[in-house]
Amino acid sequence: MDRDRAWAVLRSAELVCSEAAVGEALRRLAEEIAARLRDRHPLVLSVMGGSVVFSGQLLPLLRFPLEFDYLHATRYDGATRGGVLTWKVLPRQPIGGRVVLVLDDILDEGDTLAAIKRRLLDDGAGEVYCAVFANKDIGRPKPVHPDFVGVTVPDRYVFGFGMDVEEAWRNLPAIYALKEK
Repeated sequence: MDRDRAWAVLRSAELVCSEAAVGEALRRLAEEIAARLRDRHPLVLSVMGGSVVFSGQLLPLLRFPLEFDYLHATRYDGATRGGVLTWKVLPRQPIGGRVVLVLDDILDEGDTLAAIKRRLLDDGAGEVYCAVFANKDIGRPKPVHPDFVGVTVPDRYVFGFGMDVEEAWRNLPAIYALKEK
């Protein structure tokens, strides 16, 4: 997406979660995660690339021992609709018997996160917890239930706070929805 189109998309978008609401959700999530995992020494895995902003802002709020790594599995690759799951990078840290916390930007239909969780358990993780910053209200059951949720967003294409629209605007501190057609 070129610069002019990116600005036009943002100008026509609707704010669905302000920067202040994002900050409040991050603090609440950190408290919830700490209450459950502070004594478990978890391996925290960030799902690239969308959760880089979420992970980068959440990790300093988790004031307990943990290890950090990442993985990269995607169904989108810049598209606005999911396709076949592609594994780009698997965690480098051993996960056998570990308590694992997966951080992802958004739980949309849930297929990607369900596949990640299944793969980690198949590879020997002792327990897998999932934290998503945004849970999209799609009005039907999903194949995975997140243990920790920051905010709920409408069933629209959302971007900002790590989520992109055609690879643009991951850097926004708030969440926006594309203009409805």
